Amino acid sequence: MPIKRNLLKELQAHLPKKEMTLLVGPRQAGKTTLMLHLQDDLQKKGDKTLFLSLDYERDQPHFADQEALLSRLRLEFGSRKGYVFIDEIQRKENAGIFLKGLYDMRTPYKFILSGSGSVELKEKVHESLAGRKRMFELSTVTLAEFINYRTAYKYQDRLADYFRINKSEAQGLLMEYLNFGGYPRVVLEDTSKEKSAIIDEIYRSYIEKDIAFLLRVERIDAFGNLIRMLADQIGSLVNLNELSSTAGISVQTVKNYLSYAEKTFIIRRVTPWFKNLRSEISKSPVMYFSDLGLRNFALRRFGRYTALHETGFLFQNLIHQLLFEKTQADGGTVHFWRTKDKAEVDFIINSADGVIPVEVKCRELKGGEIGRSLRGFIAKYKPKEAWIVSLGAHAEEKLAKTRVRFIPFYELL
Repeated sequence: MPIKRNLLKELQAHLPKKEMTLLVGPRQAGKTTLMLHLQDDLQKKGDKTLFLSLDYERDQPHFADQEALLSRLRLEFGSRKGYVFIDEIQRKENAGIFLKGLYDMRTPYKFILSGSGSVELKEKVHESLAGRKRMFELSTVTLAEFINYRTAYKYQDRLADYFRINKSEAQGLLMEYLNFGGYPRVVLEDTSKEKSAIIDEIYRSYIEKDIAFLLRVERIDAFGNLIRMLADQIGSLVNLNELSSTAGISVQTVKNYLSYAEKTFIIRRVTPWFKNLRSEISKSPVMYFSDLGLRNFALRRFGRYTALHETGFLFQNLIHQLLFEKTQADGGTVHFWRTKDKAEVDFIINSADGVIPVEVKCRELKGGEIGRSLRGFIAKYKPKEAWIVSLGAHAEEKLAKTRVRFIPFYELL
């Protein structure tokens, strides 16, 4: 049984658009599989398609220049409409200029492109194709996608009910996801041994292909050490000087490596939220990992967590993922709040409707537990509502004019 990806419907809806469809995301997150699914759907409807990959030597001559590719497309489609799938586009030098020229020729072909993270893809392609493409980001398998897959899609419209009623089984799946993450090949393997072998291969491929080859990073050992340090301090303020000293590289190199890790979809930078620049802490960000399994592998804890009470920071990282997914759809952003006197709130959702402070507790609550920092934020900024997200609690209180909601994490799915 294949893993159903929620992004598929959005991609299908974009196929009739003239814009190029650009699918980005971590290496081995399932982009090629998703493109092949789209191609299969089109072929079943009688549409003409062609799949090319810059990973295949036989296809590389078609990308020598724009005319070489157009000659191949004319041979396949003539002057009729056709759907052109191009995988691993980041391997094409000056990909942004190459694609811009193709689009501006107003051919009858629709281009669907995919690429793993690289500076070229995230910056130059994005800039060159302004107004000519729509970018879709595919993460590794989300918690909702994982639970649906593991329960054979019996509860896909009732996941909150499943967690509430079938509590023991659901918590077992939660622990599995917190341990192994969401890389599709890892999810599909049955044993811990095979999962470990797969995540090791994924990490090595990332280091060798994205970091060493594409970004030409020479200090691979230092880069790996930096990733391990970040894995050990998720949710903590990034101290560039400390990272520099421990990794044995300059502060500027640390900044470069952090940027590379972010642009290759390994980490996500979360910036502070503030209104009063004088009283809020400086702009140091915190980092969360895009995939929990890769974080655990970097820290040599892959598959080694045995109880939920051990997973406090992992659970916080998971909530960041869920909030990130939730806010992407409505244009909101996720931040954190910390002051010089050490008051802190884990997350701040910033949207057109205002801000929502979010505290995360990796335990079951019964209501009534509103911490000092959250009370301080509410008193200072008077948000309409605040959330306390935990393993399982459903309650509501009023603090001044703020509605404080105790929310089980699965209601964010």
